[in-house]
Amino acid sequence: MDFTFQSRWKEELVCTCPLGKLVLEMPMGVPSVYIPPEQAWQNVAPAWAVPFWQALHLQLAKWCADHGFPLHVDKSASVFVA
Repeated sequence: MDFTFQSRWKEELVCTCPLGKLVLEMPMGVPSVYIPPEQAWQNVAPAWAVPFWQALHLQLAKWCADHGFPLHVDKSASVFVA
């Protein structure tokens, strides 16, 4: 599954793929991106996204590195439906 990433106001990162969109936290005070760990992902991600944590994480890590943002895997990270 291929994802694209677009920052958006309100400190959000929109993650888009052919199956849908979801939003991760991207605080601007200290620019960074947060994603829940894979186990927590199972409970908070939209149903269509549950099987794609590894693909999303891998692509998100590359995007963050390319743009100079730290990526944090944090059990308190939120996931929103776009």
